[in-house]
Amino acid sequence: MNNLRQQFIAFSVSAGVLRFGEFSTKAGRLSPYFFNAGLFHDGATLAQLAQFYAQTLIDSGIEFDMLFGPAYKGITLASATAVALAGKGHNTSFAYNRKEAKDHGEGGTIVGAKLAGKVVIIDDVISAGTSVRESVDMIRAAGAEPCAVLIALDRMERSGKDGELSPSSAVQQVSQEFNIPVVSIGNLEDLFTYLNAAGADPEMARFKDAVSAYRTRYGV
Repeated sequence: MNNLRQQFIAFSVSAGVLRFGEFSTKAGRLSPYFFNAGLFHDGATLAQLAQFYAQTLIDSGIEFDMLFGPAYKGITLASATAVALAGKGHNTSFAYNRKEAKDHGEGGTIVGAKLAGKVVIIDDVISAGTSVRESVDMIRAAGAEPCAVLIALDRMERSGKDGELSPSSAVQQVSQEFNIPVVSIGNLEDLFTYLNAAGADPEMARFKDAVSAYRTRYGV
């Protein structure tokens, strides 16, 4: 596989981060797949994941000055991506937030570089968009500009209850609300392409119909 997006899906499957079966989501839906970036929890897989984030950001052509990782998963993702970018010749500062303000030492809720210039928010996925909204508020309050959101997987899924589904996905809503691009390393379409690929594991291919039905029902 020479396509970065397909490489990412295959990597996520091999790492056990992207799984197929029957999973209950926060929205109460039964999803035929589940993506948990928290399972990238060893040095080798985190290093590889950071390479995907860094290359995707470079390939996007987005101009940026620094990275911001929302607590908690975003902290590791932003710092690892900064290391990967440095290895590619792009030395970039980063910052992240605390859930609770610190009243000693450096104090405040922001750790790392001072928020300034054009800031890319890095997270794993966008579900309700709450993390992004909080990040945008913090970045703007510091006088900086949120210029993009970079995530691992875009589920391309409409929110809401059956019969009352939103016309757009959480990713689309965030992009429209803040007028900034949301870039993903991979998405549901890439996942489906992987399942359809002749080189895919036959064990994986058997989930193709379930993913297709789910995409038809909830996808954008």
